Amino acid sequence: MINIKKISAEDTYAIRLEVLRENIPLPYKFNGDFDENTFHLGAFSNNKLIAVSSFMSMSKTEFKGLQYQLRGMATLQSFHGKGAGKLMVKKAVELLKANSIDVLWCNAREVAVPFYLKQGFTVVGELFDIEFVGPHYVMKKELK
Repeated sequence: MINIKKISAEDTYAIRLEVLRENIPLPYKFNGDFDENTFHLGAFSNNKLIAVSSFMSMSKTEFKGLQYQLRGMATLQSFHGKGAGKLMVKKAVELLKANSIDVLWCNAREVAVPFYLKQGFTVVGELFDIEFVGPHYVMKKELK
């Protein structure tokens, strides 16, 4: 069974580094990690942290209303496909709706687009490249 809990920014770092930044010269500590409105979720299996995600109050001019950005979603390789990401998105949506947030958006790696589509996100705009990381799409989920 996988449990989702709020965690600290520091708790996200090891998995971010291993999954998102391995051999990539970009920071695994994000601007906004410690902002008052930022929260981080962790997925635990048998009390082991197996996946992390961060949610930051961040607006894009293309979207209306109150917005949050999902950043740093990462699951340890041996736990891919077990539902941790889905459960973290579900929990975040509950928390964001309770705070009257209108839109959750992210910059999704091209390979993660099918995952986000299954969670109710839609692709917005064209494919773009993030140096050292690769092709991404902006994706959003309307919460109202």
